Amino acid sequence: MAPSTTSALTLNINGEKHTLSVDHRTTLLDALRERLDLTGTKKGCDQGQCGACTVLIDGRRAVSCLQLAVAAEGREITTIEGVADGDRLHPVQQAFLDLDGFQCGYCTPGQICSALAMIEEHAAGWPSAATEDVRPEAGVPELTAEEIRERMSGNLCRCGAYVSIVQAVAKAARAEEEAI
Repeated sequence: MAPSTTSALTLNINGEKHTLSVDHRTTLLDALRERLDLTGTKKGCDQGQCGACTVLIDGRRAVSCLQLAVAAEGREITTIEGVADGDRLHPVQQAFLDLDGFQCGYCTPGQICSALAMIEEHAAGWPSAATEDVRPEAGVPELTAEEIRERMSGNLCRCGAYVSIVQAVAKAARAEEEAI
């Protein structure tokens, strides 16, 4: 008898548990969109290069087109549908809206999820390739436009809304700092 190619798994998505049976080769992106009808996460390149499918797994950015659904079991998955607090937008979402950080909107869910993690990474003092002084004693680098562009470089926007995206991320990061 051939081994089974499917597994029953429980995914914790946006604080809610979903049990489903999937083929072992099913990506998290396809499980979200095709099986759970969470279509906010977009399929762009399907090769992990555009960032349209970015979600948060245990608070870290992940391109869901390269993540197998079975490997996400037991992890905390946040999609764009889980970012707002009811009808109240998250400050990152509000900043994108206020500053027109989108044009067609296709990449926006991935941009927002990436920005959420990026702001946390920066606040924790993680350096980027644009960080001039990476010594721990240098402290948290200033969140300049160059830093934001580098940290968001895994998310592409076909419309070219980058100037507004950088402004939106900077505004949201300032709001996060003020809230602390």
